[in-house]
Amino acid sequence: MTLIFAHRGAAGTHPENTMAAFIEAEKAGADGIELDVQLTKDGEVVVIHDETVDRTTNGNGWVKDMTYRELRRLNAAAMWDGKHGHCPIPHLEEVLAWLSSTRMVVNIELKNSLIAYEKLEQKTIALVRRYGLEKRTILSSFNHNSMRLCRKLAPEIETALLYIEPLYDPWTYVRAMNADGVHPHHRTVTAEFAAEARRRGVAVRPFTVNKRNVMKTMFAYGVDAVFTDYPRQAKQWKEKTP
Repeated sequence: MTLIFAHRGAAGTHPENTMAAFIEAEKAGADGIELDVQLTKDGEVVVIHDETVDRTTNGNGWVKDMTYRELRRLNAAAMWDGKHGHCPIPHLEEVLAWLSSTRMVVNIELKNSLIAYEKLEQKTIALVRRYGLEKRTILSSFNHNSMRLCRKLAPEIETALLYIEPLYDPWTYVRAMNADGVHPHHRTVTAEFAAEARRRGVAVRPFTVNKRNVMKTMFAYGVDAVFTDYPRQAKQWKEKTP
């Protein structure tokens, strides 16, 4: 049964990576949420996708150059013309505290490919453990060295490798990385790939699936989960799929 993960929350209808988007994802019946984490200048773990605040807020500058207090003043719903009011950039702890009262799974993507945030892995893992969410958390990143470190630091938490281009001999690579799953771009996923992953016990969760025909194809392949900006729509499509 393919699970529905709300990509950056319900990012298609709500401000991405905000509590409003995550709460909507739960209301929509999503099985899990996906979010991105980075570190502030004063070392706090915040939930935001881009390395700068320019695209998603009414501010500008690098996340790494701003304190947590400075970031909290910004409105992460600024691009929605007042529809969602003021949505601050969440602290990861805020999201996990809320999530612990739900039944959803969380995929935490570490955004440390462009900027090598020191101790991002350790701080993220510490927060997951604080809320007892080890078995409901997946850690992922395009930075596979980071995933190898997470596996070493927290063998009890799932790790998954993000990638866009097809991997050569992916099964040997996944085994070498000691990862639990792969999060490929959906266009690289074939029926054969999904079947082989299932045979080998490797979870496959393609991103970002927003079109109905692609979604139905992923359901047909039997992938473990899909990441989508429209969890409510995806759930409806899933219920109508034979």
